[in-house]
Amino acid sequence: MVDRKDIGSWLSGPDTSGISKYPGERLGLPESGPGSIARAGRRILGIVVDWTIALVISNFAFGGNQWATLAIFAVEQILLIGTLGYSIGHRVAGIHVVRLGGAPAGPVAAIVRTLLLCLVIPAVVFDPDQRGLHDKAMNTILIRM
Repeated sequence: MVDRKDIGSWLSGPDTSGISKYPGERLGLPESGPGSIARAGRRILGIVVDWTIALVISNFAFGGNQWATLAIFAVEQILLIGTLGYSIGHRVAGIHVVRLGGAPAGPVAAIVRTLLLCLVIPAVVFDPDQRGLHDKAMNTILIRM
C-alpha cells in the first residue's frame, strides 16, 4: 500500500528543505530591513556613486587617466571601509561592510577586499547569499543599515 504522504511529496516536486528562502537566511540574517543582505540594486547604486566620485576627481586632477580613476576608487574604498565600514556610495545606498558576526571589517579586510574588487571578476561571481568572492575571501558581508 502506498502512503499518501509519499504521493504528496512526489507530486510537489523535489525536496527543497536545504535551500534558503532568501539571501542571508543560512547566515542567520533577517530577510529584510536593517541587518539583512544588501541586494543588487543597493550594491550597484553604491559602486556607481563611488566610481563617479573617482571619475570626477580623476578628470580634474589627472585628465581622466583610467589608472588614476581606479587608484582613486581603491583609495576611497580602503580608507573609508577600513575606518568607517562604508564608502560614500555605500552610505548613500544605506549599506555597510561587516565581518560575519557583525564586527567591523577593519583595514586588512578593506585592503584585500578592494584589491579583489578592482579585478572585477571576484565581485561578479557570488554565492546564493549574494556574497562575492571578494567578500568570501575576507569573511565579510554587505548588509543594510
